[in-house]
Order: sequence, then C-alpha cells, then structure tokens
Amino acid sequence: MGPVNMRLVEQARSIFAELGYSVEGNGPTFRAEREWKVVHVNTVLETAELSDESGQFHCYVAQPEDVDELETELRRRSPEYEWAIIVVDGDDYQVERAPPGPHATA
Repeated sequence: MGPVNMRLVEQARSIFAELGYSVEGNGPTFRAEREWKVVHVNTVLETAELSDESGQFHCYVAQPEDVDELETELRRRSPEYEWAIIVVDGDDYQVERAPPGPHATA
C-alpha cells in the first residue's frame, strides 16, 4: 500500500458518520453501513489502491488533484460494482462522480 494521508482518512470517516452511516474499520479502507446499504470506502492516494473487493457499492475519497486520474482508471477497469468518488478539498467535500444505478426493466 502507498502512503496514507490520515487527515483524508479521518475526513472520509467523518463524512460518512455525518450522513448517518455506522463506520467500521480504522485504516484507509473501511465499511460504512446504514439500514440495508453497505458501502466499501477507500481513501485513495494512488490508483494502484483501487479495490478488487466484492460488494455492491464502493466509494473512493480523494483529493482534487487525484480525481481525474482516479475516474479515468475506474472507467478503464469498469468494475462490477457501483462506484462514486467524493472529492475532499480542505474542510469541504462534494460527490464528483456517482454513476446511475442499474436500470430496471419491466
């Protein structure tokens, strides 16, 4: 694993806690759970750290300068799970990319 930015890890944990998720795990990769939804959260400093874990929902938390490369790599890999990117800039954050869920057919 590459370098760990503990401030980014703590911000990621705080974001999910504020959104009402219970957070499990202490490292740069953790689980956030609320009601029926489990999100596998990864704080990312290098795209080599992208998850190959199973699970339906994954969220990557990154700094602004890393978002373009991260999104490009996720699109290239086209993982089987639904993913989103949260970009953290200082004390602010926003969802940079959240793909639509699966389409329902009648």
